[in-house]
Amino acid sequence: MERVIRIGTRESQLAVWQATLVQNLLKENGYAAELVYIKSEGDIDLVTPLYEMGVQGVFTRSLDLALLNDRIDIAVHSMKDVPTQLPKGIIQSAVLKRASYKDILVSRKSKVESREMDDLQLSTFDSQLVIGTSSIRRKAQWLHRYPNHTIENLRGNVNTRLRKVAESNWHGAIFAAAGLERINLRPENSVDLDWMLPAPAQGAIMVVSRDGDTFSFDACQHFNDNDTAICTKIERDFLRVLLGGCSTPISALAEVKDGAIHFRGNVVAIDGSAKAEVEQMISFEDADNGGVLAAKSLLEQGGQAIIDTIQKS
Repeated sequence: MERVIRIGTRESQLAVWQATLVQNLLKENGYAAELVYIKSEGDIDLVTPLYEMGVQGVFTRSLDLALLNDRIDIAVHSMKDVPTQLPKGIIQSAVLKRASYKDILVSRKSKVESREMDDLQLSTFDSQLVIGTSSIRRKAQWLHRYPNHTIENLRGNVNTRLRKVAESNWHGAIFAAAGLERINLRPENSVDLDWMLPAPAQGAIMVVSRDGDTFSFDACQHFNDNDTAICTKIERDFLRVLLGGCSTPISALAEVKDGAIHFRGNVVAIDGSAKAEVEQMISFEDADNGGVLAAKSLLEQGGQAIIDTIQKS
């Protein structure tokens, strides 16, 4: 009897879209697969800000347990949600080709009005301008650029958050472009935040399996994108050295350009009052240690003081 690979997924529209994508990729390569739905802590508690939840693995722990308990064979994650240290017994099996890494601002205003909101106009607004996000990284970067603005917590799946923005009196809210674009929900009244550096591995999808399950691992290797895997490893190594997670304002982006890897990373004080950043070209030969070296460079250029302040608070 042909083995059917059981794909663990959260129940949100985006998570199911990602898992279905992996299911179709497996089928294209001759493997039978089915979806198994698992609830996560992050889906159950939609009120508490993520940075107050001990957020490392909040969207992945339930799937990890299902995988280790042999309820599923692989799990599909938004890679930015995955802790930099995988649980013992779980291994990375594939990283899909990256979609957009950008953050976007979804305005409550019309398409025309939102596109007229340039940096100059935003920076001159008084403190009544309110932006919604549950991400401490987005909050820190926004306040660094617009210190007179106010940030409000915004939780829920993408559908819920879009509805909350439409019903609010906020100016708008920050979303990941990839999440909205994948399920065709990006509103016309949204603009790319080209200046905002993304979370490490934002826009990438990771598939994990049990260590020792060579059948599932080999099946997933058919659609592993090597460039995305290398770039996201650099970003996640950078995050790991800085002792960061989803609850810390650390950003990183590695891109393949002209035969090398262009890396940018930063850490920003939670209130936006300080920022340390690093930018380097990394050769493919040095890629394995590139994120570690970039993190050490950032620490020496003012990053350590910011991280010490964050940890004390």
